[in-house]
Amino acid sequence: MSAKSYPAEQHALKTFSKLLDLLPPVDQSKPQILLLAGETTPYRNDTDREMAFRQESNFFYLTGCKVPSSYLLVTFQNGTSLANKPSSQLFIPKAELADLMWSVPPPSLEEATATYDVTRVDHPASLPAAIQELIKAFPGAIVHTLPASPLFPTIPSQYTAPLLAANVNLTEEFLLPAVHLARLTKDAEEIALIRRANEISSRAHEVVMRVLGQGVRGLITRGKGAGTERPLLPGEWLIQKEAEAEALFVASCRREGAEHQAYLPIVAASTRASTLHYCCNDREFAWGPVNPTDHKNCNDLAHDHERALDPQVLLIDAGCEWNCYAADITRTMPVGNGGKFTPEARAIYELVLEMQRLSLEALKPGLHWDAVQLLCHRTLVRGFQRLGIFKKPDSPNSGSWNAEEAILASGVSSAFFPHGVGHSLGLDVHDVPSASKPAKNDTIKGIELGHESFYAYLRLRLPLEEGMVVTVEPGIYFSPHLLAPVRDSKHIDQAVLKRYESVGGVRIEDVVLITKDGHENLTTVRSDTEWVEKVCSGKI
Repeated sequence: MSAKSYPAEQHALKTFSKLLDLLPPVDQSKPQILLLAGETTPYRNDTDREMAFRQESNFFYLTGCKVPSSYLLVTFQNGTSLANKPSSQLFIPKAELADLMWSVPPPSLEEATATYDVTRVDHPASLPAAIQELIKAFPGAIVHTLPASPLFPTIPSQYTAPLLAANVNLTEEFLLPAVHLARLTKDAEEIALIRRANEISSRAHEVVMRVLGQGVRGLITRGKGAGTERPLLPGEWLIQKEAEAEALFVASCRREGAEHQAYLPIVAASTRASTLHYCCNDREFAWGPVNPTDHKNCNDLAHDHERALDPQVLLIDAGCEWNCYAADITRTMPVGNGGKFTPEARAIYELVLEMQRLSLEALKPGLHWDAVQLLCHRTLVRGFQRLGIFKKPDSPNSGSWNAEEAILASGVSSAFFPHGVGHSLGLDVHDVPSASKPAKNDTIKGIELGHESFYAYLRLRLPLEEGMVVTVEPGIYFSPHLLAPVRDSKHIDQAVLKRYESVGGVRIEDVVLITKDGHENLTTVRSDTEWVEKVCSGKI
């Protein structure tokens, strides 16, 4: 997709529609002007070494422009031609000699005019005059900016001075909520970008699984002098550490043209999978002594002949961006044990799959996201009762206090599933927080809650709408920190729980589009147990 085909003008119209809904009626007929600053190139502390640049999301939404240090002026007024075609003025830096020498320069004005869906392109030096012209042409206009906050790029005082001098109505109250509401549902062009990010990220997840499987089967061989006389080549790499799995994932995305990861990858092996945002990724897999049956594993993943991989899970929560739009995928895979889950890990994995399957089956416009959260907790409680982790009313020394509804009402399941089942996704991986979880929310009245702890970290608390893109990511974790307060719970059989604690954690996450009649899963890498085990054991 070229930048010209990115529908910036339509995004501006959608934003102004939301903006007018937020304004007092007396202000809705007045001219509305948006003034935004793009992100600047960051530098490492007090040095001149550039860090990775990524455009501010709201600026990109309204421009499709990824040029650092740019500015945007958009003018709209109901009842005029601007109501159908707002005036968008984009200001990009002028290429200097140093830019040509040290880095890739910004586009010329002619190139930018042909590239971006805006009315006019100029350099920032012309921005003060453009602001003054708008003040004169549109007396009584309201000028909207993003909040003055470290979270957003700063608009230098040289650009706001003309507004303050003219005593213009300058406000930061309405723009952020308006653009967040506009971004909450996606158009066809945005969905295409999210789909591409998910396809690339799905393949990267599968690459890691398949390299693990090749290691199990002894298919990764090293040529003469590998690791001694010369470096290992990519085809000779084994995955024996979290960092090595992360490196393969990121490399796979970069090979397909993705510039950025949408967030820091989470690559957690063994019991570290119980840490939700574990992103240090700096540990080796768990190893143990060689056992008599380790020859079945070919011993290809052992550092030496004195130890072999312990059976464990590897949880990878990672996704790239494509043209600033995110993917967010989690897969949990078996490591050790010949690429197969242990019975305990398999039981937990299949319960999480059930939580996700039932959630996906329920998705449709109008369904409140809180109901999906409650469904996951209910499914967990039923599953734990089947496994014996939670007691049943007919368990020894039990009673009605261990009925499903009683356990739900206690909130004890939050110790095992503490986070939300998913969130809005788009230009940001945890997208549009002010819109997806509004401070004033009349939609949650009268909903069967279960227990308030279920919703403490739920990032989306709205009825679903067609065009929303959300993640569905249930999980089950055995975190010693979260389990400590429930060690004496009357609902838990502690002896049975002990057998499962070494699993650490399991999460399965897909990105889905809410459609007119249900949903479409945009994540293409499979997660069914049989396929995952066959890939991770090298059988397919």
